[in-house]
Amino acid sequence: MSFFFKPRSKTPQEVLRSTKDSLLALDTPTVVEVKALEKALEEVGRNLSTMRLMLCGDSESEPNTDQILQLTVEICNEDVIPLLVHKLHVFGWQARKDLVSCWSVLLKQQVDDTYCCIEYIENHLELLDFLVVCYDNKDAALTCGTMLRECIKFQTLAKYILESTSFELFFKYIELPNFDVASDAFATFKDLLTKHSKEVAEYLTSHYNEFFEMYEKLLTSTNYVTRRQSLKDSSKNIQLSAFHIFKVFVANPNKTHDIKIILAKNCEKLLDLLRSLSVGKGSEDEQFEEEKEMIMKEIERVSRFINRERC
Repeated sequence: MSFFFKPRSKTPQEVLRSTKDSLLALDTPTVVEVKALEKALEEVGRNLSTMRLMLCGDSESEPNTDQILQLTVEICNEDVIPLLVHKLHVFGWQARKDLVSCWSVLLKQQVDDTYCCIEYIENHLELLDFLVVCYDNKDAALTCGTMLRECIKFQTLAKYILESTSFELFFKYIELPNFDVASDAFATFKDLLTKHSKEVAEYLTSHYNEFFEMYEKLLTSTNYVTRRQSLKDSSKNIQLSAFHIFKVFVANPNKTHDIKIILAKNCEKLLDLLRSLSVGKGSEDEQFEEEKEMIMKEIERVSRFINRERC
């Protein structure tokens, strides 16, 4: 008679220890051999799959809240977050996909009213810089982009990226030749400029000239326009996408006073720039022109209001 026993599920501590050991194994001298590296990466993949199952559950079982919190605490206490970030570029496709699923859940976990992983990243802000520059790696770029957008949901992390030298890199990444990577970079760039109005206003107040010098080049980009049109992208070109971000600042009925001052101070320059913009012909162009006219009128209205306020 044969008996079949269901294997004992690992505890959060065991899952974390196994994951950390497999990540550290990627740095051992023998891993330079191809077969050794493949084996080490397979182990990382298995551990990330187990972690994802514990954090997200599956069709057969719901995740256990206590286990999720335990795993969250352990991943911070054992300094596993830097290992995951710095090693993700060598992970396989499925391992990166599992990491993204884990990352999204981990960042949202609160222990005693504290977002443990957010607090950890706040104390290791260089991790955000690393994720940004990963746009240079086309294999890891989309994974890093998704992880960045999860981080940007939190004000302190978004504020750091806005004020860091890494932020300027987005103007380069948006025009990368790889369409998928460039589009992903634009999605992250858009979130940075639209998620937290107070932080964006503070950034624009202190960095207005350098930001709009780079942003103007983006709005009037020709090489990206041509590339997007050749791919028959539905948004037509980078001008239209960039315009929609700018529209968020202007059309928002709850603009901060600082944003209003910025718009009024640079009214003529912005109006000249907007007048020069055109996205082509057709119904989309007609809609663009209508929106552009609306935005220009709003800039003029805000400018008059601020100028009257100063009198």
